[in-house]
Amino acid sequence: MANKIYPKALERSMKTGLDLLTQNVKAVFVDAASYTYSDAHEFLADIAVGARIATSGNMTTKTVATVTTDDARFDCDDFSVTFASAQPTCEALVYYVDTGSAATSYLIKYMDTSASLPLTPPPGGGVVNVTVSANGVFELRN
Repeated sequence: MANKIYPKALERSMKTGLDLLTQNVKAVFVDAASYTYSDAHEFLADIAVGARIATSGNMTTKTVATVTTDDARFDCDDFSVTFASAQPTCEALVYYVDTGSAATSYLIKYMDTSASLPLTPPPGGGVVNVTVSANGVFELRN
């Protein structure tokens, strides 16, 4: 697998728009042994609870910038994620819009190729700081 925008997020951006600046954008570390990416997945509920290892708070200082006529880049501040003790290795990071319900919180980007992945959580649990690349978190392409 490779980093990929969920097709339903692209569809949503074309139909109703994605306003990532006003919505609650979060990231969840995922155990790929318990979750397999699918283009058909749309909501956080499509990722089993057991595969969602640790979730960030809301992204802050969010920006969206045009990269080319077909691309827009989403960026935010670096963020932290707190892991419980004895968690499995996380092979992917998924960004999503949190509506307060896993059934309606929609998936945006699946990432499994990054210098920080796979991530082995601290054995006794604890905070992991995630540095957002100078190129931003992800790009949306038409």
